[in-house]
Amino acid sequence: QVQLVESGGGLVQAGGSLRLSCAASGLTFGTYAMAWFRQAPGKEREFVAQILRDGRVYYTDFVKGRFTISRDNAKNTVYLQMNALKPEDTAVYLCNARLITTAISYWGQGTQVTVSS
Repeated sequence: QVQLVESGGGLVQAGGSLRLSCAASGLTFGTYAMAWFRQAPGKEREFVAQILRDGRVYYTDFVKGRFTISRDNAKNTVYLQMNALKPEDTAVYLCNARLITTAISYWGQGTQVTVSS
């Protein structure tokens, strides 16, 4: 059974930092592309960042220069370092594992990030 468990969310003031973690089990972690998405109340889920098996990374424009995605294949974990947080970053952050070129995709339950002004 595949599980993705996010942690590290919380309440932080604008300008602050948080580091999210997503621990994966039940899959061959190194073969999956890992990504972070977020969903704010009343809004659609949106892409934040992705890291491929070979380490290539992609970011959506609104987090470039502020967020950094990384992975530790030995620990089956993907991270999202979030700096210079803004109130508009407030959302539930969800971890995704996707096997490229297939329809196989798994989601975590999410972790709440709240940024106060």
